[in-house]
Amino acid sequence: MEYRRLGASGFKVPALSFGTGTFGGVGRLAPWGATQVEEARRLIDICLDAGLTLFDTADIYSGGAAESVLGEAIKGRRDKLLISTKATFRNGEGPNDVGSSRFALIRAVEAALTRLHTDHIDLFQLHGYDAQTPPEEVLQTLDQLIRQGKIRYIGVSNYSGWHLMKALGVADRHGFPRYVAHQAYYSLVGRDFEWELMPLGIDQGVGTVVWSPLGWGRLTGKLRRGQPLPAQSRLHETADFGPPVPEELLYRVVDALDEVAAETGKSIPQIALNWLLQRPTVATVVIGARNEDQLRQNLGAVGWNLTPEQVAKLDAASVTTRAYPYWHQAGFAERNPPPV
Repeated sequence: MEYRRLGASGFKVPALSFGTGTFGGVGRLAPWGATQVEEARRLIDICLDAGLTLFDTADIYSGGAAESVLGEAIKGRRDKLLISTKATFRNGEGPNDVGSSRFALIRAVEAALTRLHTDHIDLFQLHGYDAQTPPEEVLQTLDQLIRQGKIRYIGVSNYSGWHLMKALGVADRHGFPRYVAHQAYYSLVGRDFEWELMPLGIDQGVGTVVWSPLGWGRLTGKLRRGQPLPAQSRLHETADFGPPVPEELLYRVVDALDEVAAETGKSIPQIALNWLLQRPTVATVVIGARNEDQLRQNLGAVGWNLTPEQVAKLDAASVTTRAYPYWHQAGFAERNPPPV
């Protein structure tokens, strides 16, 4: 397993990390999976054997059950792995059970530490932007938690460019720790991330933690032009969670993936993941799995690389018209070169 620096920090993370959204099986995320402790231990064994040591979770995954399952499954080997978790989405009925206030963040971190059976979180990320709380309050609270040893590194998720840049400016102005990670949606059928957030990451030293790298289950190899959704596709239950994808774009990408699969002997998911691993700023790609077979398949995305010609083929198939002003800026590469 390749290890990469997380942004401009000295912290190294595996190129693939494991997402625990399938742990617990409670509530709205139940269609993702219902992995319990015994099976989770087996999946974690496979990950560790492959050198995958970073496990990503969140307080809203199955209402905290995902963190609890992970915490039970890693007992006795906490020192063998890294934990990333997230907070800020509503996780209770009270007026302060949401957001990034000092009250909410301290309580969220304390609750996560309890569920995970650990005394520290290696990477703590704000799951979404909170426009109701001043960034000074957010960063001062995270600084306090770092000084207490309860979290080691901080990041954000699902931020827009100005959200992240404003926070980095506040951190620099007051000497607070900087965000070193942005957990973001990015895939061959969702490349909006490249327009602003990727250049920002390069400029500011923010590494990308990619979520839903298979385009919300669309790049599993099961979707084909003119065919209905497979009976077992999670898109039946969770399509409303993810962004819409024009059918022609999806099938154009799938056609290109099929061509590369024939050339490489790799599966469509492995190719889609490997493409992401070659993109600028990407530090780690979060993979998920409901069972051993899916996990082993996804682990096969590392240890080899697509050729430049194959990358170019996938780039061409997945390109879309950018929103303004990005399409205008892209026309002047002399002044605005693309990320490399």
